[in-house]
Amino acid sequence: AKQREEYDAVRAMAGGRPRFAPGAQGGFEDVFGGMFGQGGGPRVQYQQSDFEDILGGMFGGGGFGGQRAPQRGRDVTANAQLDFLSAVQGDTLKLTVGGRSMTVKIPAGVHDGQKIRLAGKGQPSITNGQPGDLIVTVQVRPHPVFRMDGRDIRVDVPVTFGEAALGATIEVPTVGGGTVRLKVAPGTPSGRVLRVKGKGVPSRQGAGDLLATVQVAVPSHLNAAQREALEAFVAASGDESPRDDLLAKAR
Repeated sequence: AKQREEYDAVRAMAGGRPRFAPGAQGGFEDVFGGMFGQGGGPRVQYQQSDFEDILGGMFGGGGFGGQRAPQRGRDVTANAQLDFLSAVQGDTLKLTVGGRSMTVKIPAGVHDGQKIRLAGKGQPSITNGQPGDLIVTVQVRPHPVFRMDGRDIRVDVPVTFGEAALGATIEVPTVGGGTVRLKVAPGTPSGRVLRVKGKGVPSRQGAGDLLATVQVAVPSHLNAAQREALEAFVAASGDESPRDDLLAKAR
């Protein structure tokens, strides 16, 4: 409070641009002597511009009559829900934030929980009108079949025991409703990943891939002919076990 009072006194004197006779005491020198504890020590002569620079640095201003630095408006947050296809391919949404309606472009490949910063779409500044940003948190509805993994799209593809053992060509769905044909090699185990180039998330770096994970489906019910055929297969397999290697490594 004391410095503010002295500062106001200096501003009042600076406004009238007082002239001091050479060797005169008081005025600016007395004020600054009191502020900085100079007392009756050596006095320094200052010009008007010197005082403006000093006071500007002390009180955060730009000198007498200076303007405050421009202040941005505050950032505004919002949530946006997207279906899976819109998240993969990108979309344009209409949002109402703080009573204002705006169009927001969502880029392709956004993930659930990701935050998107849109410059200049926040609250306008009360000093110079420069707005803050809009920060949108994206919520992606899960898809019953697909899931995103970076720029890739993953899907689990069930195959029969016969297809996995003997090999087959199968149809696999893609995002957007189409299908592609994939070749399952004979002896394909459950968990093997088959890759389809360019069928993932589009981006400037190039589209990702579709990753199809093979899942061997075990039938829950067998008719008489199927059971007879499988029993014949087991008998023909002898004592062969897929766990022999596992047991050997565990010892």
